[in-house]
Amino acid sequence: MKFGFEIKQMFFDSSAVKRGVDRATRRVFSRFGAYVRRTAKQSIRKRKKPAPPGKPPSSHTGLLKRFIFFGYDKPNKSVVIGPAKLSQNNRGEAPSLLEYGGPTQLKRNGKVISAHFRGRAFMGPAFEEEQPKLSALWRNSVRPRK
Repeated sequence: MKFGFEIKQMFFDSSAVKRGVDRATRRVFSRFGAYVRRTAKQSIRKRKKPAPPGKPPSSHTGLLKRFIFFGYDKPNKSVVIGPAKLSQNNRGEAPSLLEYGGPTQLKRNGKVISAHFRGRAFMGPAFEEEQPKLSALWRNSVRPRK
């Protein structure tokens, strides 16, 4: 009678575990990014009047809603969610001004004027609303490969 076993069978394959965790991280964060994006887009109402300060902004043209994206950042193992910087007609800082408020320079009839915007956050509240669901997304996310 001969008993024997390989010592390697007593340990798990660390590279396979790392790949599984990376795969699960990408899947969970991508799903979370989609949920936050959806909540942010739904919070923006289409109306002609500006939204009251402290409430999500109004969408006059639909441009802001169309330019909210998310993407998984592989090197940092994180998700980036938010509106793209608009480049047309010096609108690049508009999403940031809507979220946080602040001073800016505007061109009106060839004149440059100073203006101060009050914040109408939409991304921060969407993130806060979806954050409690993140732990449920992680549940059973790392599974053995079939």
